[in-house]
Amino acid sequence: MTNKTHDLGHLTVLISGASVAGPALALNLARYGARVTVVEKAPALRGGGFAVDFRGHVHRTVLTSMGIWDEIHAHQTHMGRQSVVDADGHARVDLPSEMMSGDVEIFRGELARIMYERTKDRVEYVFGDSIATLTDTPHGVDVTFDNSPSRRFDLVIGADGLHSHTRGLVFGDESRYLRFFDHYVAGFEVPNDLGLDRTGRLYSEPGRAIALGNYDGDPDRAGALLVFRSERLSYDRRDTAAQKRILAERFAGMGWEGPNVLKALEAADDLYFDAIAQIHVDRLTKGRVALLGDAGYGATMGGMGTGVAIVGAYVLAGELALAGGDHRMAFAAYESRIRDFAKGCQKTSGNAGPFFAPATERRIRSRDRMYRLLASRPLAAFFKRLTEKSATGIKLPEYPV
Repeated sequence: MTNKTHDLGHLTVLISGASVAGPALALNLARYGARVTVVEKAPALRGGGFAVDFRGHVHRTVLTSMGIWDEIHAHQTHMGRQSVVDADGHARVDLPSEMMSGDVEIFRGELARIMYERTKDRVEYVFGDSIATLTDTPHGVDVTFDNSPSRRFDLVIGADGLHSHTRGLVFGDESRYLRFFDHYVAGFEVPNDLGLDRTGRLYSEPGRAIALGNYDGDPDRAGALLVFRSERLSYDRRDTAAQKRILAERFAGMGWEGPNVLKALEAADDLYFDAIAQIHVDRLTKGRVALLGDAGYGATMGGMGTGVAIVGAYVLAGELALAGGDHRMAFAAYESRIRDFAKGCQKTSGNAGPFFAPATERRIRSRDRMYRLLASRPLAAFFKRLTEKSATGIKLPEYPV
């Protein structure tokens, strides 16, 4: 028997964040007629960012239902094989593209643009602003903004990332929910000195690693990913110069392309720097406020966070439509369906730091042997199923529009 969904034309929803989770929810809610506003602190839609991948039938089902599967394929990276190399640049292990890039891979900014273009005529986007205060009442959520007039919404959804401002306002300080995984990661653009063409290279020394990749075929540009093992650091997330100093210190004397990468770092104006960490909240909803994507169950890398956010947006919108906008019923169903799925995906991210930057030479050699075996023809299909296991660990209900 098919579930019956309801028109949500009476429902007003404020979504905080316009990266991926926010536009994904906006797209799904707009299909049911909800009146959606997305507020984003950046002055415009953010481009660029890391490449993100989708894998398995669950991701495909959701993206197809959203009407964007074909467009994602049209804008995919076409990333090829990636190699683990030694200090001289010689390949130690070749990793097939599906191992690192899933069934289809796309830049995060390009994915956000696709969803924004699909919703901009039906959804109100407010850029250059942020939520200042939230007051949950029996009749709605009273919201004040940094720059815009105060408004009331039926529901507020925090889809504003790992360091969610919305979560801090409603659920408490980030320190209660963030679990640090003993590594930091950085990313920025560098000259394509190796002449890479939709391929990548990874070089590791004990406790630190540099990966270089060309994802878009531009002969002049490449992306650098730096990972290092560390105790918890104290730094200002807005102080780029301080972050560059940390990286210069941690990667001093690094072999392979280390000196060239550090030289490019000095001039980089697109630095991303963060701890490898996860968010674990006791509940995903409180009153009329819910958390979606990285704000509720994020992982810095390796936890298929984009795929989980897309599935979460699909489920949250679908449950609201099934419940006719009754947030109590819909939020409970959303939490029940998504929690174990999200936790399963998070489990894979705990290995991201040690994969890139094993702590000792012995562990580097052990990693290389294991991945050489998994990349071999007899085990390639098994490893593909293994990587898809958590991505497909949810039974999706039917949410007909």
